[in-house]
Amino acid sequence: MTAYSFALSMIVASTLFARSVTAGDALKQQVDGWRGAHETQILSTFDRLLQFPSIAADPKGTDATAAYLKQQLEDRDFHAELLTVSGAPPVVFGSLTTPGAKRTVVFYAHYDGQPVTPSQWATPSFDPVMRSGPLGSGEHVVDWRSAKPPYDPEWRLYARCAGDDKISEWAFLAAFDALKATGRKPSVNIKIVWEGEEEAGSPHLSEILRANAGKLSSDLWLIGDGPIHQSRRPLLYFGARGVMGLDATIYGPIKALHDGHYGNWVPNPAAMAANLISELRTDDGHILIPGFMDDVRPESKAEREAVAALPPVEDALKGEFQIARSETNESVTNAIMRPALNIRGIRAGKVGGEAANAIPVDAEVSLDFRLVPNQKPDKVRTQLEAYLRAKGWYIATSVPDKATRLAHPKIIKIDWEDGYPAFRSDMSSPSARAVIAAETGASDLPVAVTPTLGASVPLYIFDDVFRTPLVGLPIANHDDNQHAANENIRLQNVWDGIDVYAAMIGELNW
Repeated sequence: MTAYSFALSMIVASTLFARSVTAGDALKQQVDGWRGAHETQILSTFDRLLQFPSIAADPKGTDATAAYLKQQLEDRDFHAELLTVSGAPPVVFGSLTTPGAKRTVVFYAHYDGQPVTPSQWATPSFDPVMRSGPLGSGEHVVDWRSAKPPYDPEWRLYARCAGDDKISEWAFLAAFDALKATGRKPSVNIKIVWEGEEEAGSPHLSEILRANAGKLSSDLWLIGDGPIHQSRRPLLYFGARGVMGLDATIYGPIKALHDGHYGNWVPNPAAMAANLISELRTDDGHILIPGFMDDVRPESKAEREAVAALPPVEDALKGEFQIARSETNESVTNAIMRPALNIRGIRAGKVGGEAANAIPVDAEVSLDFRLVPNQKPDKVRTQLEAYLRAKGWYIATSVPDKATRLAHPKIIKIDWEDGYPAFRSDMSSPSARAVIAAETGASDLPVAVTPTLGASVPLYIFDDVFRTPLVGLPIANHDDNQHAANENIRLQNVWDGIDVYAAMIGELNW
């Protein structure tokens, strides 16, 4: 049997069949017993972590969060320190060596969250609130501190960073406490990397990792980020898509003009923006930029079969999102295995009561590309700009002056964001098989295994620096509203996450 065939058999077994009784069952029972006796304590301390306003652009908030997490590690006898470079939130580093352990595993997560628009939140984003279910489901606010455990596993704790990504840090800490309370020693040497600017694109992470490469050497990185499978099955992923974003401004007349007098004659930048979008992607999401797909790495047989083994969730998601169709007839996972061009937003003129019968002066379009392995952000930029020029666009680097406006019939200014490439690790490595086995023992449900996460995580940075196996270890609910208002974490995901981290700390071995 080849390595890939063996890995695939593990994937199919863990995905399609109930797990057998293993040593992991005994560990899970012990951890669940400890958790059941400490639910109030776990939620109280998690609630405290969620109160820190940890947005990457807020140094005061991220510094306080990092100091708090460092203290939590020190309280558990970890060596802990803050890794810093100028202009970046601290990276919380921790290490704990266990005599006899043969392998070293780095547990990565991030403690920063997306920026917040307060008016969009039902309650303040850093003032955690427990609700009996998802917003809009007839839920109510729960006074969990006065309630008697065990708490309803369908309750949800609402706060920024609840699901993305402080739950990963707190599940690790609670799992470590559970193992210690039951007299269980870690099976691996542990290192911690908890980052504070992942939501800002991790611009300083590579520098910090390279400066500390010696102390971060390991046999495996476990990436604690992302949601579980939409079926509510636990999930392991072995890659993530890359990302490249831009904001574009399309210019029309120097001032707004009466569309009765000048409509059909003065070019309308809103219409130009709509036409541009239709020239970039088809209705089914395929990208029309010449050569864009040339570098895409073909999916392996193991990756295709792993995707095919995932349980179907498409009909349920249509009901949840209240949509009658998908852009294509393929599964969600098949759709995210290929590149995407997303229209993040469009702005031109006014609508509703503010609408005027006028040709607007400009239009703004915000885009992002989701990339797959072998695609490079720099090349994506080159391809898009060459395509635009071929379509007659003049690409401005600043707001055009009169001479530029008179010289070029189609003017677009592009502000590019920093991007990063996709990454997929080897699903057949010994460490990958060990993680699949440990996760299987930690769960009451079959484990879903996928080659890639739909979102973008800077996995390429870890690979560039360390060339070490990587496995994604998500625990948040798929409907946690990450990156949006009213972010939340479902309690059952907290409890399951503790089981998963306990297995990775106490059972992982290869």
